[in-house]
Amino acid sequence: MCEDGGILTYSFIVSIARKTGLSDPEGATTHKALTDLGFTGVSMVAFGRTISIDVEAMSQDEARSQVEAMCAKLLANPVMETYHIEPAS
Repeated sequence: MCEDGGILTYSFIVSIARKTGLSDPEGATTHKALTDLGFTGVSMVAFGRTISIDVEAMSQDEARSQVEAMCAKLLANPVMETYHIEPAS
């Protein structure tokens, strides 16, 4: 927080992935293509997405809570996906 109690901008990285056990057609296709290209050591490929978010808030905890709400309401599908939030460095 600023010394004068002002709002700061906090940056986060949200990683979103399919839940374990759900099919990942993109991952399976990419795995096959890599194997066909001779990359025999690849045992698994999984696709997901990464979102960078800047949030203005009074504290990092408040900003993280906002990002949690964003993930729960819009950014991730709770039926099919999991998400992980980290402060950006």
